[in-house]
Amino acid sequence: MSSSSVGRDSELARDLCAFVDAAPTPFHACAEVARRLEANGFRELREGEAWARGVPRAFVMRGGSLAAWVAPEGAEATRGWRIVGAHTDSPNLRLKPRPDTARAGLRQLAVEVYGGVLLNSWLDRDLALAGRAFVRGADGPVEQLFALPRPLLRIPQLAIHLNREIATEGLHLNPQLHLNPLFAHDTGAEPAFRELLGEALHVDPGLVLSWDAMLHDAQPARLVGLEDEFVSAPRLDNLASCFCALTGLLARLQGREPLRHVAALCFFDHEEVGSTSSRGAQSGFLRDVLERAVLTRGGAREELHRALAASACVSADMAHATHPNFPEKHEPEHPVRMNAGPAIKTNVNQRYASEGSSEALFLEACARAEVPCQRYVHRGDMACGSTIGPLTAAALGLQTVDVGNPMLAMHSARELCGAYDAGLMARALAAFFE
Repeated sequence: MSSSSVGRDSELARDLCAFVDAAPTPFHACAEVARRLEANGFRELREGEAWARGVPRAFVMRGGSLAAWVAPEGAEATRGWRIVGAHTDSPNLRLKPRPDTARAGLRQLAVEVYGGVLLNSWLDRDLALAGRAFVRGADGPVEQLFALPRPLLRIPQLAIHLNREIATEGLHLNPQLHLNPLFAHDTGAEPAFRELLGEALHVDPGLVLSWDAMLHDAQPARLVGLEDEFVSAPRLDNLASCFCALTGLLARLQGREPLRHVAALCFFDHEEVGSTSSRGAQSGFLRDVLERAVLTRGGAREELHRALAASACVSADMAHATHPNFPEKHEPEHPVRMNAGPAIKTNVNQRYASEGSSEALFLEACARAEVPCQRYVHRGDMACGSTIGPLTAAALGLQTVDVGNPMLAMHSARELCGAYDAGLMARALAAFFE
C-alpha cells in the first residue's frame, strides 16, 4: 500500500470514528446518514406522502432503518439496481419501561439484553444513555432523539475477593441480576429516569410518553496501535459497514462516468435480533422502496420484476479476523487479516448468501478498484452466524454476496478493526455501484 493511500485511508478512519460517535443508537445512525446525504443533494421522501417524479437523489427513513437511491438521468423503470445493504443496530443493553430501582443504598436502572451481547465487556465502563422518546404534542406523539450529555452509569464487577471461583469456573453473569447499572445514591430525592429524560428534552416530564433508551460506551472511538493502524470503537458491527457503503456511494457520484444502474443503500434495524420487525430485513421496507421508486419513473409491477431480475446486492456486515490468541477457532485454510481488504463470506448452508455469480461481481469490483479481497469460511464444526444477505436474497430474488471487513471482539462493548480497511471497502463498493 502506497504512503498516499495509507494517509488517505487514515483520514477516512478518523471520519469513521466521528461517524460512530455521532451514532450511539440506530436512530442517531439514520440521522447522521441523512445529514450526510442531504449535504450531497439528497432529498428526504416520507412514506405517508406522494413521491414526486423526477427526484434524482432521494432517501426515506422508517425508524432506525434508511434507504437511499440515485437513478441515472433518464433511466427507464426497468433499469437494474446495485444495492448495498447493512444494519444500524448493535448488541447492547436497553432500559426497561419501568427502569427505576434501588438496592443497598444505591439507585439503579433496570436493563434488558438486546442481541448477542458479550456481557463481560459492559462491566467497569463509563456508560451513557441515548435513544428516542415520544412526547405528547398538540397533534399526537412527537418523536425526539436524545443523548444524555455525560456518562451517568456504571456496572461494577464483583471483586475477586468475593468471587474466588472465577479463576476456575470463569465469569457467570445473570442478565436479570448482575447487569443493572448504578447512577446515584438512594436518598429518596434523586430524579427518576423520566425526570432525567424530560430535562434532557427540555419538556415537562409528564409529557414524556415512552422511550427506546440504550446504554453505550461513553469513551469516544479512536485510532490505536503503533502507527494508528487499528480503530477501537463501539458498534463497529455494523456501523463500519454503513459508513463504507455511504462513503462508497458518495465517491461514486463524484466520478466522471455516469451511473449505469440505480445505486442504492438500505440500512436495516433489528438484524441482531432476527430482523423480524416492521423495519427489519424481513419486513417489506426495501421492496416498498424499490416498487415506489419504479412507479415514480413510470413503471408498474412488470417493470419492477424486470428491474429486480437485472439487479444485485452486496450484504455488508463485519467479518471475523483470525484471532492471534485463539487460532484454533478459525478455519485453518482461510486466514483473514485486518488491513488486508474485505472478505467474501461463504457458507454452503446459506447462512451467507454468496454464490459463484454474486462472488464474481464483487471480485470484479475489487479488481477495478485495485482492492485485495479475502475469503471467510466458518469452521465446519462450529455454528455459523448469519446476516441480512439470505433474507434479502429470498425476499427479492436478488443475486447477493455477503462481504465484510475483518474485525476482532465482535459484539463486545468495544470492538477493533483495521484503520485502512474502511478505505479499501469504500473503494470496492464504489466500483460495485458501477
